[in-house]
Amino acid sequence: MQDRRHGARHAISFPIRVRWKDEAGKEVFEEGLTENVGPAGTLIYLPRKLPSVGAKVELTVVENPDDEVTVSAEVIRLERNAAHPQVALNLTEGMRVWKKKVWDLAGETIAGQQPEGDDDW
Repeated sequence: MQDRRHGARHAISFPIRVRWKDEAGKEVFEEGLTENVGPAGTLIYLPRKLPSVGAKVELTVVENPDDEVTVSAEVIRLERNAAHPQVALNLTEGMRVWKKKVWDLAGETIAGQQPEGDDDW
């Protein structure tokens, strides 16, 4: 199967909270982790309940408790692996703050983890 995603992604785990309404209209809250972060979307791990494809969700990145980032997103894909369920999200609102506070932080964090002098091999 061909990978249809476009753009760069940072493989990084940030703690998150997700809120959405289920089919019955009841609010659901789940906590999980990002799997990867892109400039306009993310793949997240949710251990229990998953929203439906097409659902609108509110995603809050809680990596920095003093400066949480909340955006709106839409579910575009589910990975229903029983051991590691995942949800792919496209941002619909809050992209500017996402790029500044999540995307940039992910890039800086990963760059800080790279050992210097790796090009000697």
